[in-house]
Amino acid sequence: MTLPLIAITMGDATGVGPEIIMKSLAHAELYERCRPLVIGDAKRLERAGRIVGSDLVVRSLFAVEDAKFEPGTVDCIDLGLIPDDLPFGKLSPVAGDAAYQYLRVATELAVAGKVAAICTAPLNKEALQAGGHHYPGHTEMLAALTGTEEVSMMLTAPNLRVIHVTTHIGLMDAIRKIEPGLVERTIARGHEVLVKAGLSRRKIGVCAINPHAGENGLFGQGEEAEKIVPAIEACRAKGWDVEGPLPADTLFFRAGRGDFDMVVAMYHDQGHGPVKVLGLESGVNITVGLPVIRTSVDHGTAFDIAGKGIADERSLLEALRQAIALAPADA
Repeated sequence: MTLPLIAITMGDATGVGPEIIMKSLAHAELYERCRPLVIGDAKRLERAGRIVGSDLVVRSLFAVEDAKFEPGTVDCIDLGLIPDDLPFGKLSPVAGDAAYQYLRVATELAVAGKVAAICTAPLNKEALQAGGHHYPGHTEMLAALTGTEEVSMMLTAPNLRVIHVTTHIGLMDAIRKIEPGLVERTIARGHEVLVKAGLSRRKIGVCAINPHAGENGLFGQGEEAEKIVPAIEACRAKGWDVEGPLPADTLFFRAGRGDFDMVVAMYHDQGHGPVKVLGLESGVNITVGLPVIRTSVDHGTAFDIAGKGIADERSLLEALRQAIALAPADA
């Protein structure tokens, strides 16, 4: 069986991405499960390797076909965009543009079928904007690069999966955007993930918007009945096991103890908070609804520790494991 080829984008070169990549690829057992290929800058990886005390050899490549995928060696499609003297830990438009270019190349390879999945190291949203790319983050860029109209963000942590109806918009904008069709499509994308994961039980809990799920109209302006209940009823009509809308505080507690296989969060912080409390180091971000597979670390560029060699690679390792699990067989 051919091991899946996973493209790892370097993210923001001034953040911890290069360091956690070099630390992750030092785990030789990873090469027993996939063929890792970095899309980034070889010299930056070499510098990161010196910082973390790695003895890995970085190979600068121009094509996927030149990669050898050997333990002890980091194969890198080298775009050569980062100046040698660019400091770690400081916002840079150059690094922001480079992060976009790494993702663009990885997406082109995935769409062409040359890689089975994309796993992304973190980028900095402000640097991305300063570099001329006006997207809120990876998720929206991937949607644009693949011509996908609508995608969902899913976060995973030990014993918890959370898919989001809305993500990188303000809370008032999120409430306005939520409507039954969007909620139903989000639940459907989440249900498809559970099916692909091979789960025999696929129980989905849906968060309310208001405290205590609105207390039958006592809190809010009837958002649950107007925006969420019709979607849940439509999903139940398909035979799916969907419960809600439920108060988020008790729903996440119940999900953590195993009552649900997935939670549907209405907005960014409603879903992100519980996942990061349960395990920032092992959290993974998965973009659902794309024609390509994409997983990511569930943390940022960590400018405060970038370049110090102390960044934790566990989230990237878990993101790689998820990418391997989702990748098509023999890809």
